[in-house]
Amino acid sequence: MTDYRARRTQILFLLLSVVSIGISIYLTVAHYEKAPVACSTTGIIDCQRVLSSSYSFVPFTDIPLSLAGLVWFFVSAIVAFLIWRVWPEKHTLRVAQVIFFASGVLTALYLIYVEFIVVRAICLWCTSLHLIMFVMLLIAIFQLVQSDLVDEEIEDEEPSNITESSDPRSFEKVTDRVHNVCE
Repeated sequence: MTDYRARRTQILFLLLSVVSIGISIYLTVAHYEKAPVACSTTGIIDCQRVLSSSYSFVPFTDIPLSLAGLVWFFVSAIVAFLIWRVWPEKHTLRVAQVIFFASGVLTALYLIYVEFIVVRAICLWCTSLHLIMFVMLLIAIFQLVQSDLVDEEIEDEEPSNITESSDPRSFEKVTDRVHNVCE
């Protein structure tokens, strides 16, 4: 994957995290202020029923899940920033990012189960956060696979093509080939 694409992906993660932080702040403030959220309260879509259920707290605490989500998305934003601006070449950081996103999606799958089966209501605000987590995971996996393919392509090149040639155009040919593989 080209450096430009990798950086652009991290900017997208950063933006999605900021949007999600905003939603999480909204839900957390509504929880502590005991204010209703802008959402339907009738039928299957009933944010108030979901957000006021006993499952809307971190287990064994009085901490609302919206606050835990706020922390999760804040960490997600920090990691995206670090990969984008500080350590873009760190492969292990991208792997950690995928694992972190996967943990969020697994938690979201549990919460979706609780919404549908236990509470029997859906919170659209929560669902939007779950979808954002899922999209971030899919993009992160795709980015990781693409960067691994580029790394393999570079390793498959004969070293003599890159280092032993005195013709600077041979290096340009290799970089062009890598660029073409990425696109």
